[in-house]
Amino acid sequence: MFKVYLLGGESVRKRDGEEVNRQAFSDVGGLPNVLVFSWARANFDQIYHRQKLVYDYLRYLGANRVVFVDYSLSLHELEEKLGQSDLVYLTGGSPSILIERFKRVGIDVLLKDFNGIIVGRSAGALALCKKCLVTIRSTKQLKIIEGLGLVDLTLKAHYSYKKDEQLKVLSLAERIFAVPKGSALVYDKNRLTCINQVYLFENGKRQKCDVPLSV
Repeated sequence: MFKVYLLGGESVRKRDGEEVNRQAFSDVGGLPNVLVFSWARANFDQIYHRQKLVYDYLRYLGANRVVFVDYSLSLHELEEKLGQSDLVYLTGGSPSILIERFKRVGIDVLLKDFNGIIVGRSAGALALCKKCLVTIRSTKQLKIIEGLGLVDLTLKAHYSYKKDEQLKVLSLAERIFAVPKGSALVYDKNRLTCINQVYLFENGKRQKCDVPLSV
């Protein structure tokens, strides 16, 4: 059974999510073999230079080995790589692209059988949830899209107070967890805990998540 860290956002250069990542690394006893599913963007050409930054960061945190996924691998090859890994790390980008890519290849099915720690950052965190909130660029409005469903909740990453009114309206129909940068919602066996401040929007109101909750 997997344990999931839903990290609201992080600047890898600033390492402002280090507390969350260190706890995830601690859960696997330190020195994990990490499998990284990198940036969810339509065009890969200009993003590979970022991999060294993530590689150095994960090694700094204590990773024994860091492997970046090649999306051209077969499902069997991906399954083998997952079997050799203690921790799976999903980076940022576009949640919709990541969700589509995972479903097309079948990675979402493999992750459901993964027996380890999964860390999703930003888009990676959103994609792991049953539903997630994304911003429409042209209107700056929030909309809810279907995620991979590994965690049965609705998530807003990169939360700031500027979105409160929209979140309150949407929460009349959905219970929404809003996670700021540097904070995380931790899912383990249908139980939720928080690292740093996380907010819950429900029935048009916002409250702090200060105690363990059930999904």
